[in-house]
Amino acid sequence: MDKMFSIDRMRERDLKQVVEIEEASGLNRWGYDSYRREMLKNPTSVLLVARRSRNHALEPEVIGFFAGWTVEDEMHVNNIAAHPRFRRMGIGRSLMQTAIEIARPCGVRSVVLEVRASNMSAQSLYVKLGFRFIARRRDYYRFPTEDAMVMKLEIEEREGELMIDD
Repeated sequence: MDKMFSIDRMRERDLKQVVEIEEASGLNRWGYDSYRREMLKNPTSVLLVARRSRNHALEPEVIGFFAGWTVEDEMHVNNIAAHPRFRRMGIGRSLMQTAIEIARPCGVRSVVLEVRASNMSAQSLYVKLGFRFIARRRDYYRFPTEDAMVMKLEIEEREGELMIDD
């Protein structure tokens, strides 16, 4: 059975669909120019998209995206989302796992992210991936104002293989 999507590096031609997913997902708005600037000017950024394997004229080609930075031995997840019509298909998990695999050779040993306190499905995914709650940031999000749960994943490398600590 063919996989419904593949994970690729984000390209400039993907940005319009990335922003559409961002807006449909209620993420804090970065917008086209911010993603483009990250792509062209930030060597520490990790920008990925989930791309449909078979493109249909009425369906988007880009069905999910990941935007993060590596700083020293940590990767910070800025935004991750799947298109609303393509959720619960493993897109977020695949994007996160691929981002970690890309960051690992840069010496990344932990991954940190913020997630809306009300976003239980995302929190559930992150817990399944091994993330732990480490803090709460009051009124972190806007439109609507909401607390963020800060989560962290510790990773280690054993014999060239990624190990996620449980």
